[in-house]
Amino acid sequence: MDSPARLLFSFLCCSPLFFHAGSSAVPRSKHDAELDALLRLRKSLAVADWPDRCDPCSCWTGLNCSSDGTVSINLTSVRRSHRDRSGAAVDYDFNGLSNLTSFDASGFPLTGPIPAALGDSNSLTFLSLARTGAYGSIPEGLSRLSQLTVLDLSGNSLDGTIPPGLSKLQKLQTLNLSNNRLSGTVSAELGGLSSLVSLDLSFNSLSDGVPEDLFSGLSELRSIKLDHNDFSSDLPKSILNLTKLVLLDVSNNNLTGKLPVDDEVGSGNTNGQGGVFNLSHNLFYGSIPAEFQGILVRRFSEVDLSSNYFEGREFAGHLNASWNCFTFAQKQRPPTECNSFYTERGFAVDSLTASGSKRTWNRWYSLVAAIFCSLAVTVVFLIFMLCVSRRRARLNATAGSGSLPPPSGVAEPPSSSSATPGDGFSYDQLLKATSGFSAAKLIKNGHSGDLYRGVLEDGKEIVVKRIDLQFARGESYLAELNLLDSVSGAARLVPFLGSCSEKENVKLLVYEYMKNGDLTAALYRKSEVDGDDSRTLDWIKRLKIAIGVAEGLCFLHHDSNPPLVHRSEIDNDPLFNHSDDLFCSARRDIEASSILLDDKYEVRLGSLGEVCAQQFDVRQNVLARILRPSQSSNRGVSGSSTATCAFDIYCMGKVLLEIITGKPGISGSDSAATNKWLKQTAACIGIMEKEMVAKIVDPRLVVDDDHMEEVWAVAVVAKACLDPRPAKRPLARHVLKALESPLKVVREVNQPSFSSSRGSWQSALIGGWLHSVSSVASLGPVGEEGLKSRSPVSNEADTDIV
Repeated sequence: MDSPARLLFSFLCCSPLFFHAGSSAVPRSKHDAELDALLRLRKSLAVADWPDRCDPCSCWTGLNCSSDGTVSINLTSVRRSHRDRSGAAVDYDFNGLSNLTSFDASGFPLTGPIPAALGDSNSLTFLSLARTGAYGSIPEGLSRLSQLTVLDLSGNSLDGTIPPGLSKLQKLQTLNLSNNRLSGTVSAELGGLSSLVSLDLSFNSLSDGVPEDLFSGLSELRSIKLDHNDFSSDLPKSILNLTKLVLLDVSNNNLTGKLPVDDEVGSGNTNGQGGVFNLSHNLFYGSIPAEFQGILVRRFSEVDLSSNYFEGREFAGHLNASWNCFTFAQKQRPPTECNSFYTERGFAVDSLTASGSKRTWNRWYSLVAAIFCSLAVTVVFLIFMLCVSRRRARLNATAGSGSLPPPSGVAEPPSSSSATPGDGFSYDQLLKATSGFSAAKLIKNGHSGDLYRGVLEDGKEIVVKRIDLQFARGESYLAELNLLDSVSGAARLVPFLGSCSEKENVKLLVYEYMKNGDLTAALYRKSEVDGDDSRTLDWIKRLKIAIGVAEGLCFLHHDSNPPLVHRSEIDNDPLFNHSDDLFCSARRDIEASSILLDDKYEVRLGSLGEVCAQQFDVRQNVLARILRPSQSSNRGVSGSSTATCAFDIYCMGKVLLEIITGKPGISGSDSAATNKWLKQTAACIGIMEKEMVAKIVDPRLVVDDDHMEEVWAVAVVAKACLDPRPAKRPLARHVLKALESPLKVVREVNQPSFSSSRGSWQSALIGGWLHSVSSVASLGPVGEEGLKSRSPVSNEADTDIV
């Protein structure tokens, strides 16, 4: 008791500092044992946020004490000491912490086998070692934790079998052993966990059958996840008799047999809250009575029976029964495959072995269907040609008039021969608001006009764009004015207040003033005291801004008809017209300076002077590209024939990298140095090395481990957006979904069985990103240098480009 910490603890035990005020006196020997246990635990865990020479209960992060001592330890938000990250096995125990009820180490590095001594902590009710790097077998000693209600060992490298002794945990409500390497059979003794509510054994290598008696005594079960294993038995009838079941997922196994359907199945179920019933990707067969179909529809809101061998009539309702053996149904297995499956098992299927008359009828049916399909294809082709012709005429009219068609759902402004759309301010009113357009009020010299800050008589702050028609095109002004009028009120575009067209050669557009300026100013704002740039945006605000930009692009790309493209004028460079659209010369696109922020850091897209309708989609098929208007006859108001949504997505990728890295000017530059930097940065975004992303993160940005996962996910999105092939880039709505759920991107990439064929936004995004990993590396430097090294012939052959 001569160490500084022990002397301090001896002093503190006489006061309410170690144990909360109002606690009863605790014998000194108990204080000593408590302190010894905490100091021993700190040494074995090497927690960096547990300092020496202080009261553990008041200054150790994640430690919670009561009048009797330490009751819970939470390591999810603490760091491990750098000097103890060698990867050696960590041995720890809770001897001496007799009142400890909760230990949560989720995500904290505890490499090595789970200590058997943990089974001596009889007071534990919550134990989570998820994603700690634990390996080896599950110790049998955990079965002595008689008070345990939650046991989470998911996301590790545990192997061996599931100890049958866990059945002794009579109070256990949640058991999560998913995403490990567990093998062997599941013991029926686990059916003794009578209080169990949630069971997750997914993503392991468990095999053989699922015991029939396993679920007969688990009447409280609401969630069962056995997916992605090697189970090969019939589905236990006892599962379907669980009346409180909300989620059942046994997909991606080798389960077989007919569903155990009878009058008792589903009887007494009063849940009525919907849920998930997933039997997909197994070997189930046979027909399913209509009564049981009705039970599934009433009991579960999502039913997936796809990729099995069920036969009979097609399902109704919201059931996914694709890729089975149903007759007169779409997306089913070929009859030869179904016949082979049933023949190998010695079954006869009436719906697959019809009589000769039925086969004759099927031949006539097939003939009539073929004729009908041919006629339908012809009609669709003619309609398509008519639509292309009308669209060509509309685009020609748009180019000639210098105006844009309004987005769908937005009424066109009333036509008038005597008024210009958006009038509402007098020239004298705006002249006074901007102090005569003085240099002191000048914000910047914009691409299509000068921007001035002003204040109206009622105190409202505004921004006035002054367009001198002696130096700017009148068509561009009218196009921007018509666009602003037609999308007035759009949530993610800069609020447009009105215009003034009193002067013949000077036109004025009035916008609401954005108090936080643009993204460039927000990212690199200097301190008013010392000029330091440490006042940078935190990660929460950066992610919020990225989501706002994606929402703005979704409005332009998906909520507008025709789709609108946010890009400014591109020089009519013959080299550009025959190459990938990422090799632009002079332009102003989605970049940090065009992303405006209000007082709550909500995004408003600016620089709308060159917004135009997308003239074609890089994802069009060959026929559509042949039928599209020629480059020379269909130019938008900007004079460019290469406006595509895919190019906006590429620019979005650069914005995301600027948000992550804090490197100024990246989103607004297309120099050879910038393209070289993009290539080097993309090399740090890898599927198996998330730690590499830390090398590119803005050094001023402080992020914890959870937020670093989000940073890595956003970097994945950025890399997908920067795919050199426009057709492989994700859609704006996929980018938005990914940014709204970045941790879902992390989980999808980490899934052992991830496949880009899932058909979801995750696969559309991540599949394109996986392709870009090799594409970006193989193309070499992008930009002018990379473009000169690629011939127009090879470029046209490799990409689906306009």
